[in-house]
Amino acid sequence: MDDVKGKLLELINNPDDLKKIPVDQLEDVCRELRNYIIDVVSTNPGHFGASLGVVELTVALHYVYNTPYDQLIWDVGHQAYGHKILTGRRNKFDTNRKFKGLSGFPKRTESEYDAFGVGHSSTSISAALGMAIASRIKGEEERKVVAVIGDGAMSGGMAFEALNNAGGENADILVILNDNNMAIDPSVGGLNKYLLNIAKSDTYNRMKHDVWEGLGKLDGFGKKARRFIQKNQHALKNMILKENNLFEAFNFRYFGPIDGHDVDYLTNALKDLKDIPGPKLLHVITQKGKGFKQAELFQTKWHAPGIFDKETGEIYKCDCAADQAPKFQNVFGDTLLELAEKNKKIVGITPAMPTGCSMNKMIAKMPDRAFDVGIAEQHAVTFSAGLAAQGMVPFCNIYSTFMQRAYDQVIHDVAIQNLPVIFCLDRGGLVGEDGPTHHGVFDIAYMRSVPNMIVSAPMDEIELRNLMYTAQLEKNKQPFSIRYPRGCGIIADWQKEFKKIEIGKGRKLSDGNDIALLSIGKTGIFAQQAVKSLAKIEISAAHYDMRFVKPLDTEMLTEIMHNFDQIITIEDGAIQGGFGSAILEFMAENGFTNKIKILGIPDKFVEHGTPEELYNECGIDAKGIVRTVKELVGKTKIV
Repeated sequence: MDDVKGKLLELINNPDDLKKIPVDQLEDVCRELRNYIIDVVSTNPGHFGASLGVVELTVALHYVYNTPYDQLIWDVGHQAYGHKILTGRRNKFDTNRKFKGLSGFPKRTESEYDAFGVGHSSTSISAALGMAIASRIKGEEERKVVAVIGDGAMSGGMAFEALNNAGGENADILVILNDNNMAIDPSVGGLNKYLLNIAKSDTYNRMKHDVWEGLGKLDGFGKKARRFIQKNQHALKNMILKENNLFEAFNFRYFGPIDGHDVDYLTNALKDLKDIPGPKLLHVITQKGKGFKQAELFQTKWHAPGIFDKETGEIYKCDCAADQAPKFQNVFGDTLLELAEKNKKIVGITPAMPTGCSMNKMIAKMPDRAFDVGIAEQHAVTFSAGLAAQGMVPFCNIYSTFMQRAYDQVIHDVAIQNLPVIFCLDRGGLVGEDGPTHHGVFDIAYMRSVPNMIVSAPMDEIELRNLMYTAQLEKNKQPFSIRYPRGCGIIADWQKEFKKIEIGKGRKLSDGNDIALLSIGKTGIFAQQAVKSLAKIEISAAHYDMRFVKPLDTEMLTEIMHNFDQIITIEDGAIQGGFGSAILEFMAENGFTNKIKILGIPDKFVEHGTPEELYNECGIDAKGIVRTVKELVGKTKIV
């Protein structure tokens, strides 16, 4: 990697060093910081556009505020690359998102400058309020708390719950709304339209510019007048826009919108805001991907592009496999559209992830039947329940880790009423470099505990396709969960004729005599590989793809228990309460005493790394399965 840190950035090991840089050189610092992010992320993939968009804001915040004593919270967390570089992690930034390296998100155990861990979205204002109230109780009157909320996170209901509470408490916090009109995909909804109306009010912005420039030319009191206007511009805005400001209804003083790429103006504005007590909101307009042409033009594609050529902008795509097997998300998107063309009752719902889950295909073809509801998982579930209550067939696609945020709605609004909502849980299992905030390892356990819920997991693309087909059939009138992994499958020719899968029935994939391997979902691929390796050392392993965690295939399980003394269950999910636990419960209820070993995610938060590294660490890859089988069967020959 070329060393492009730059002369100024090389001097900055912490925010105190940044403060030594003259104000008139901050623009140069921003340029060097942006170039350094581009340089590193081009060869070490990560979230790209979001951090480029807040370079000036990051520099201004650390220049003005006394971090880490002053608390700075980044929401969503993938905005924070520049923050990490300026806070003592510049020389380790090339380990970002690598196994045992820096986290891709703020992490309290990584640095004292990371005031709060933020992997999901819309949490910063709540955390900031808690910190501000704690400071008030402890008498720390000089401590400032700032929440930077961006990339669509303000659309989350929790953010407005926090605004309501903070305004009522009259808490001394600053909320910076980093408004780039984007989440991963373009932001949607009424709030986005409202913010666009503010940002694009030509009358207001022209008047603000003219007044600002005019005051600057006045001798003597020009600077004071500018500060007065800056602190009271909300009244001017209300008069011109002829509407009350939404945030002021929450008792927040509103400032902005201002240019988020003018570091000088940002620095002065933040200095002024430090002196204003109570709840404040600064509306900052930024451009996601700022400073890299392709990322500015194609913001969704460049949210997290992978490895790319920083000179030409060419993204180096990695094929799923030599046989061109597709990503599971694309199988979902194509299958959903195909099913929707056959079944007019099918609708699609996703909370701000249409491209990530490939529902963008249905949105493009059927915009009246597919909905991006913004970063609002709870709403997505209850919205789906309302659709189901009126006879529609909703496919609610939410990443496994984000479905946790809507668990109450799953139980109360869907399951208690036994409504046929089909939950498609993308990114089930260990997802890799995003780490513990994004691993989808709890859904098997939390879904199987809900009455009326069918819980399934396909091993391959064809199974995913057929489970989706099965779930939407007229006879299935109950909640149905289908979880599938991130990344690629194993079957290139997957678009076969639809086949109904009998609910609660597994399948035997290989015969064996020495031990039985019971897998759920993608781990069946690892089990198949293990069976082949074990055969080379004369261990005969039977393999069963169970397909359903609830209801279990009790007929198949009874046969297994009678034929095998030793059994291994394998899952890409939490061991406690998961698939293996379901098998143990079946054994206990039916008086079976076979020896069983459960392989899965242990009772800890698994850190980040490549999926292969994490599968190996948890012992659920083919090598781990082989190792466990040899321990149980008593063979010691090395494969």
